[in-house]
Parts: sequence; C-alpha cells; structure tokens
Amino acid sequence: MKPAGEVRLALLQACRDLQQPGRGPTLREMAHHARVGIKAAKDTVRNMRRDGVLVAPRTRHVDYRNRPVNEYAPAQSVARCTPVVGLARVMTAWLG
Repeated sequence: MKPAGEVRLALLQACRDLQQPGRGPTLREMAHHARVGIKAAKDTVRNMRRDGVLVAPRTRHVDYRNRPVNEYAPAQSVARCTPVVGLARVMTAWLG
C-alpha cells in the first residue's frame, strides 16, 4: 500500500486543527488552512471519504454558496482498522 501523500496528510491535520464541538471544517476551510489548492483538496477529500478516513456528519449554510456544504470530521476508527477487522466486518455483514 502506498503511503499517504503530503496533500492528504495536510488536509487531515487541518481537519483535526479546525474541529470544534458541534462544528466541523468545510472543504474550503481545510484547503485554506492546509495551504492546498481547491481542486487538489476536492479530489483528495473525495478519496479520503471513499477510503473511510473522513466522514461528513452534517452540512452548513455558507455565504459563498446557495446550497449547504459538508462539514468534515476524521473517522473515529481510522487508527484501529486493520485488514483483518475490515474482513471481519464484511463477513459479518454478508452472513448476518
């Protein structure tokens, strides 16, 4: 497995830094804090959500967009998840 890149690590750290009780950072806030371009941040956050590193628990209205935007939070089980645990989850879902 390939190690996480600089953009991914910077965005994850930005998400942790900007996290507040009851409020998470938006993609634009994380990109600004991590000093990453919006396009790179958008692609990387999409991949991080797909991989289970980030979750989007809620949305928020912002001034720069008509539709609500996602707030992001680091997934709680990222450090504890191993391939064996992932396989056990799949087998449990499949059998039960």
